[in-house]
Amino acid sequence: MTIKKKTVLGIILFILIVIGTQLASLYRQPLGPALELPTSTHLNPTLTAFPIEDRTIDITPTHIQPTNTATATAQPACGGPAVMNILAIGSDARGDHYLYGLADIIRLVRVDFVKKQVGILEVPRDLWVDIPEISDHYGITQGKLNQAYLYGNKGLGYYDGPSEGPGLLAHTLNLNFGARPDHYLAVNMITFRNIVDAVGGIDVNLPEEVSVRSPANPKGFAIPEGQHHIDGETALWVARIREYSTFSRVDNQNIIMCALYKKLMSPASVRSIPSLVNDFRKYVQTDLSPQQINQLACLAKEMNGTGVVFASLPMDMFKNAKVFDPQLKATTSVLDADYDLLRDYIDRFQKGTWPVIDPTIVETDGICT
Repeated sequence: MTIKKKTVLGIILFILIVIGTQLASLYRQPLGPALELPTSTHLNPTLTAFPIEDRTIDITPTHIQPTNTATATAQPACGGPAVMNILAIGSDARGDHYLYGLADIIRLVRVDFVKKQVGILEVPRDLWVDIPEISDHYGITQGKLNQAYLYGNKGLGYYDGPSEGPGLLAHTLNLNFGARPDHYLAVNMITFRNIVDAVGGIDVNLPEEVSVRSPANPKGFAIPEGQHHIDGETALWVARIREYSTFSRVDNQNIIMCALYKKLMSPASVRSIPSLVNDFRKYVQTDLSPQQINQLACLAKEMNGTGVVFASLPMDMFKNAKVFDPQLKATTSVLDADYDLLRDYIDRFQKGTWPVIDPTIVETDGICT
């Protein structure tokens, strides 16, 4: 080989190394601004209470927790970290720009790459909380938890911190309950509907009828109990209706999420996950990188449709209350709870010590199998 050929090959090799390094950097680049959580302060917002009938809300938790089967030498699967905590948000924002909209669904997700298990904890959106970093806008210091997402997104221009709505919601969860998500993922209604349609719909088994029909609305949405194959629009209806209570809607949301997970993990769909991620990632708010998304998709494949746990906070923690909202200039219905106890549950969830899985149980209401 001549010196000239060696020089040309060397230049080509150098160019390939530079391009490869740049691509690897892009692969690891977050798709949105990262969360920057401050050190949290233990607060318990004071409710301006009005007399109403106390009502304990039954959400029938499944107290289950991933079994510790990992050994001291076990390594995280798929090149991921040992644990990844994600704030997952279902937004009622319309369109693709996430300018406005409340957080309809708030979930803390704990992904264990060592045990190959995922815990999903619902946090009630109607809790009255302290909202940080926006007090210079009309004196807003408190509100419902789902309002933090609205105030954080750029439509109102209230929040100057990182990560827009998901960032302010994460800061609010941290301030009030000590939650410390590593990443966030927010999906609005239109994107969710389109994802369900993109996988060909989902199969659900509804334990009871979901309906808003009444004498005044005889043509309202209704779907009977039982097994159904539903499209994205129907899935969205089932997930959003709260005709009976906030907590019955949570149960329906878990059914929908579990059904979508099963569909994605089916042999017919699993090969399409990379293309789905590529098609929809520009329509979500997230600070996950393509590398981390692939790690999560890889873990989902290795879990083979099992190991997902939907955890609920104990039913007797919550009571209805009324509080005066200075923004609405009216009283509004909220959920009241022992915030110290809430912090304890969330802390144990993030540490993986709650809920506890009974390995002898093959299937329970809280496990997506």
